[in-house]
Amino acid sequence: MTSSEPSGLLGLLADFSLILSVFFPLYLIGLILPLLMRRKRRHGKAGDYQWHLFVPCRDEEAVIGDTITYLRASCPEAHVWVIDDDSEDRTGDIVRRAAAVDPGVHLVQRRRPHARLGKGEALNAAYDMLSSLLPPGTDRHRVIVGVFDADGRPSPGCLDHVAARRFFGRSEIGGVQIEVRMMNRDDPRPSHGKGALRNFHSRLLIRMQDLEFRAPVAALQHARKTSRTVCLGGNGQFVRMSALDDLNAERGRPWTGRLLEDFELGIHLMLAGWINSFCADTHVEQEALFDTKRFLTQRTRWAQGVMQCFGYIPAIWRSNKIPNIGFLELAFFLSQPWLQLIGALLYPIPMIALGISYYRRPEASAAYLADGGWRGIALYAAMALGQFVIWGPIYRRKCEPETGFWRSLGWGLAYPFYLLFLYIVSWRAVGRMVSGRNGWAKTRRNAETPTGGPVAKEA
Repeated sequence: MTSSEPSGLLGLLADFSLILSVFFPLYLIGLILPLLMRRKRRHGKAGDYQWHLFVPCRDEEAVIGDTITYLRASCPEAHVWVIDDDSEDRTGDIVRRAAAVDPGVHLVQRRRPHARLGKGEALNAAYDMLSSLLPPGTDRHRVIVGVFDADGRPSPGCLDHVAARRFFGRSEIGGVQIEVRMMNRDDPRPSHGKGALRNFHSRLLIRMQDLEFRAPVAALQHARKTSRTVCLGGNGQFVRMSALDDLNAERGRPWTGRLLEDFELGIHLMLAGWINSFCADTHVEQEALFDTKRFLTQRTRWAQGVMQCFGYIPAIWRSNKIPNIGFLELAFFLSQPWLQLIGALLYPIPMIALGISYYRRPEASAAYLADGGWRGIALYAAMALGQFVIWGPIYRRKCEPETGFWRSLGWGLAYPFYLLFLYIVSWRAVGRMVSGRNGWAKTRRNAETPTGGPVAKEA
């Protein structure tokens, strides 16, 4: 190698940076423009449908009373069905008292050994009870089931937005997911009694979760409308009763046993020929976790749930209900936890190899960089980080317009470091699968102390 020739690895990085410089802007434009150009559209009338909100609970005495009050006030058209999955606190008693004075509140009481079998089974119990109580002749196509967390706070008018003509006003729409926000995103001291550094970390972790759901996740969900692969989440999902009936007839129950029962439900709806959609005109707020251990516990369960759904790829490929672009999008999404495992091993290799190359042939490497090779490497680094950093300013424009630009840029710079958690949770999820730990355990809320019931262990 002469002093002016780049090493093979440096040249490869330069070529790769050129490819990124072409495709990366196109990808971002395709993902971001629909998000930024979206405008609120006319909502529908909640009164045109019958609404039932399912709230699965386990040891939720701290929040369930307020949640029932909030849901009945903000969604007065809806019946609230609280599924008590054999709580060991006063959750059931609180719901009973509410149901005694409000005919719109219902308790679905589960007891072991038929309880604590997963969130999906708890939702199936509510579906069975609702199905048995609907009068004969009910138009089940106009019965809508919503699912909310025990601390979920849908925005007022939520049901009107979901009832719009472009959502449940279309007969082929089986499910609608609304936008998710973090209710404690502006809490100045989430870690009460802790120091300034700990609270800074907690605030940043909360902000990253809000940014994640309201910017990149929302943009991806909007893009998925084109591929007909909108995914459902565990908080703020709405599904037609007739669609749940189809799944019940085909599979024996609407929700099945994966850890991500919500995501799996969305796949089943697609395979059955229903279309899912995403509504950002309304939202549901939930509490973001600010403790790193609890956050990792939650995301490990999510990663394991996606890994469990990897086996659906052949069925998605064979389906004539999902377009080819939809197959590609779902296959990529289902492969991500596995790709992150590989990436955790491979991504450091180029930097290590560059260091070794520079150490062994410093003159040749220095000459290549001096001749302009540094530009390709800088472009590669800018593209690699830019795809994440850009979400900070986008989040500011779409969600937090009163925030200064430089703060939003700081959020963007923090976002790729936040995403490093994905590599950790992917490995932890594999560890759980290898050791046979495939069950669901509750992740404790921020202010919750351990109870007698099983909760997810925090690493």
